[in-house]
Amino acid sequence: MNLTESSQTSPALLKPATAVAAPLRLHSRDILQGHQEIEIEHQGMVYRLRCTSMGKLILTK
Repeated sequence: MNLTESSQTSPALLKPATAVAAPLRLHSRDILQGHQEIEIEHQGMVYRLRCTSMGKLILTK
C-alpha cells in the first residue's frame, strides 16, 4: 500500500481490531428471587439492594 492509498482509507476501517463485549444484563427478578431486599458482598463490604414499593431499585452501603 502506498501513501495515497492509506490517505484514502475510510475512518470506519481504522477502528481497533478488538471488539468490546456488551455488559452482562440480568433481570432484577433473577437477582432478587422474590425478595424485596438482598445483601450483596463485594470486596469485604456488604451492600443492600432493595426494591421500593414504587418498583425502583436502591443500592446502599
